[in-house]
Amino acid sequence: MKYDVIIIGAGPSGIFTALELVKKNSDKKILMIEKGNNIEKRHCPKEKTKKCVQCKPYCDITTGFSGAGAFSDGKLSLSYEVGGDLPSLIGYDKSMEFIEYADRIYLEFGADEKIEGIENNKEIKDIRRKAIQAGLKLVDCPIRHLGTEKAQDIYYKIEKYLIESGVDIKFNTLAKDIIIENDISKGVIISDLKTKNSIERVYGEKIVIATGRKGANWLKDMCIRHNINHKSGTVDIGVRVEVRNEVMEKVNNVLYESKLIGYPAPYKDKVRTFCQNPGGFVSQENYDNDLAIVNGHSYKDLKSDNTNLAILSSHNFTEPFNQPIEYGKKISETVNMLGNGSILVQRYGDILDGKRTWEKELGRSNVNPTLPDAIAGDLTSAIPYRPMTNILNFIKAMDVVVPGFASSETLLYGPEVKFYSNRINMNDKLETNIKNLHCLGDSSGWTRGLMMASVMGILMGREIYDK
Repeated sequence: MKYDVIIIGAGPSGIFTALELVKKNSDKKILMIEKGNNIEKRHCPKEKTKKCVQCKPYCDITTGFSGAGAFSDGKLSLSYEVGGDLPSLIGYDKSMEFIEYADRIYLEFGADEKIEGIENNKEIKDIRRKAIQAGLKLVDCPIRHLGTEKAQDIYYKIEKYLIESGVDIKFNTLAKDIIIENDISKGVIISDLKTKNSIERVYGEKIVIATGRKGANWLKDMCIRHNINHKSGTVDIGVRVEVRNEVMEKVNNVLYESKLIGYPAPYKDKVRTFCQNPGGFVSQENYDNDLAIVNGHSYKDLKSDNTNLAILSSHNFTEPFNQPIEYGKKISETVNMLGNGSILVQRYGDILDGKRTWEKELGRSNVNPTLPDAIAGDLTSAIPYRPMTNILNFIKAMDVVVPGFASSETLLYGPEVKFYSNRINMNDKLETNIKNLHCLGDSSGWTRGLMMASVMGILMGREIYDK
């Protein structure tokens, strides 16, 4: 089979590449290859079982049309200051122009028109003053909240639109390898995950890799195998913190999501908040190597009594070590081992007291865990001293901004590790050193989150169309 464009991965960056070509009325023949299901077939058994059942051959929470984005909290960050390093590649003005364009597309497919965090200037100034007092920086970022359940509806409409517009999508299909000859990409070797049929070769003029955060390790393997220029990037090691809504009430009402950055002593590593979910739920997502990673969801209609957010400590490695993804995986595996394959949860006060948390102690708390099958235990036995110290000192600083945040009963869940630490070398046309091969989204190391991944897809679509 021969296509003009083959897109590996149907997450936001891959989707918006195809979508932009369709909107431009391109006559190019497009194939999308997706390991998971179409969005209407993506369901998590945990809704009924109340416990993760380790689905095979993949987890529907992280795999399928729209990627992890369909089951995330569904927040669009409307600022170039949030979402990775793409602006440094394509320019800040261009990034903002593309963010506004992508936002209009989300609205076209049914996104909520309300934007969070653009009012209450006096209250925002008060929060910023407290952040400065704590040695933290508050990043202004308007948020359009899709909501976990509404995001699925929006992406379902986009999926139908692409298929009706003639885009071929192969679901439950594994990209095993890229076909490269004389430093020119020619196609992809694929296999059917459900029937396990023999491998097949599909050929294309342009090959776009958009495998998402979950596919970062696969892309790194491709880089090594085919000499695609890349370098080790940052790995984020962290926890998901959960507190009562009353503690976060002011920040939730004024900003919806507080994006705070600090460089706490003694190491001065970058530590930041990420993915805040007012009235949200702590969630679990599984990777193909049976890693259980913690995340957070926030629905439009269904609300809990708690707010959760990630605190991530960023780490960069130099020679001779160049395997930050493996480093993150090893930490995650150790946490999972202590939790017997499940997410671990520990109270902040127990960490300070040098003891593990016991199940009976969680029941005495004002904070009822929203992840019911998390195992009470000891995160400090698995997360290395340096990132753990960074996280604890950052929580202490957060208590200045949000009094009560560093309460003894504040819950910390782990592991929360972000696997986007492989950075592909590209120019502003998104060209790699392999002709006709392009890499997008979180797996490329250039973006973090729905909006910037979508922006990168739009840019890719236009580059292909113009040629």
